[in-house]
Amino acid sequence: MSLRRRLGKAGRRWLLLFHRWAGITAGLFFALWIFSGLVMLYVPFPTLTGAERLARLAPIAWDRVAVAPDEALRAGGLGGVPAEFDLEMRGDEPVYRIAGRDGARATVSARTGERLGPLTPADALRLVAEGVPEARVEPVARDQWTVTARYDPLRPFLKVALGDAAGTELYVSQVTGAVALDTTRSERAWNWVGAVTHWIYLTPLRARAELWRTVLLWLSGFAALGALSGFAIGVWRLRLRRRYAGGDVTPYRGLARWHHLFGLAGGLGLCAFIVSGWISMNPNRWFTSASPPADLRAAYAGIPPAFGLDPQQLRSFAVPETRALRFTPLGGRWWVVAEAPGRPRAVGLDGATLLDAGTIATAAARGFVDGALWSVRPLTAYDAYWYPHGTDPRPLPVLRLCFSDAAATWLHIDPRDGAILQRLDRSGRINRWLFDAAHRLDLPGLIDNPPLHDAAQWVLNLLAAGIAATGIVAGWRRLRRTRFV
Repeated sequence: MSLRRRLGKAGRRWLLLFHRWAGITAGLFFALWIFSGLVMLYVPFPTLTGAERLARLAPIAWDRVAVAPDEALRAGGLGGVPAEFDLEMRGDEPVYRIAGRDGARATVSARTGERLGPLTPADALRLVAEGVPEARVEPVARDQWTVTARYDPLRPFLKVALGDAAGTELYVSQVTGAVALDTTRSERAWNWVGAVTHWIYLTPLRARAELWRTVLLWLSGFAALGALSGFAIGVWRLRLRRRYAGGDVTPYRGLARWHHLFGLAGGLGLCAFIVSGWISMNPNRWFTSASPPADLRAAYAGIPPAFGLDPQQLRSFAVPETRALRFTPLGGRWWVVAEAPGRPRAVGLDGATLLDAGTIATAAARGFVDGALWSVRPLTAYDAYWYPHGTDPRPLPVLRLCFSDAAATWLHIDPRDGAILQRLDRSGRINRWLFDAAHRLDLPGLIDNPPLHDAAQWVLNLLAAGIAATGIVAGWRRLRRTRFV
């Protein structure tokens, strides 16, 4: 036998052995990922949406606002241009909420100008559960639903269980006194078999972000090799012309035959799901974040001068049912956004100058010293790079700003208030197709047709489930023979 044939035979043998034991090792993970992914189509991970946040705020009591924005910034003591600066109600008291660029938080009474201290359990019950005798409060530093680093500046929390039929639990930050998260019994239950299982979001592991990422990279990478090896074997053992005995396309019988046939029908989809899941962990940091970096945000904001407003002038920026005033630094100027149920709108400190596309473009260009702004395009309809996904509706219209920097960056910006909604550079646009298209099936023709999108997900996942189920049973039989024979 020639060396080439011997190497080919040995390679096929090792490919079969690797796939067999990779399937035995990772088969249960395949099944869990498939089932939990279907749950996630309908139940997202708990978060406090903007609409939910506004709904829990009372309209601003203007007659109690006696402190100007400049005084509040001095009392907050955070220094520099704030990342967030809002006026809203905390119970029956108007407060300024300030977030520094380093994540530090301060809450200042708009009535007295005093910087408010940590919230007590009695305060939390009074703010979010007044008149609810069944409510119970529990201190929480970190738990399953507040495990990620985005909550770090707000820790610790006071979790208030309202005792209602929905099993609602509110997480109130002791630092700011604001509700940071709400969950219901149904959300929590479904997420245990959905997102928690799919992302392996166990609190002790997920709290250590780099360890969690490393574990997921190796686990999903190994699983991806198992899936790819299986698909390769399935195609190799398929015969459409010189068929096997009896005219069959597969040499296998019984359960192995079903595993082969399911693999041929759904193997490509399963490989796409698993490989793109590995890509979602950003191996080797190939892809940049969709969130703008700190230096871009700082350049976009600029350094605005003092407000020079007295407390009585603030009411002139309000609209009916205003729940919050958001003070936004943009292009070296302060803009005031009145938040109420409906659409926000940013105006200048004169109360008449509206934020426009030219102002936004000029401010954004400050963040790109190595490239010029070459395109400003208003999007009034969704396209392949800006579209809703699941429970994330994504607003329209938006501005798409394209730059000629080395990364070929695009920014999607909300023209109503100037908020940068997404940063999408060349690597991000590649990731959109490698992950979003392959994993979420965010494909043209499906992203604008939710029923068809869900149907495609179900078909591919059920085929993948057939592969996983037959593989798990075959693996179990192999282990029994290995152990007892």
